[in-house]
Amino acid sequence: MADEINKSAFIEIQGRMVELTSKLKQVQNQMRTKEGEKKRAFLTLEELSQVPDDTNTYKSIDLQSYNLFVYCFAGRTFVLEPKAVLMNEQEQKLKDSESAIGSLQTSKEYMEKQLAEVENNLRELLQQDPGLARQIMSMSV
Repeated sequence: MADEINKSAFIEIQGRMVELTSKLKQVQNQMRTKEGEKKRAFLTLEELSQVPDDTNTYKSIDLQSYNLFVYCFAGRTFVLEPKAVLMNEQEQKLKDSESAIGSLQTSKEYMEKQLAEVENNLRELLQQDPGLARQIMSMSV
């Protein structure tokens, strides 16, 4: 009876560990994506700051969102925008990315603590029941 309880506890802990590991990887991927967006916004801001204010600047757009005259070049669609508008958009993207990264970092830290707790529970279970540990080791070989 105790063996069955320990086996079901092991299966539950193992499932939780797989779930948390998957979620943690997802959060890490989202963080990498946001870091890339942040870097792109920063670099775009750097380049725009070097351009004179009266320079024509163009923004790449999604045609489905706009019904107006636009300039198309090599399959890409651009619309004339004042430099200030582009600067504001990039600054907002930078702030949004930083905010999202902070939120994701908090989630990542929380999941890492949960994962450590689950690993500790698994370790304790296997120390309590050496027979279960031997059984698991024989299955994985």
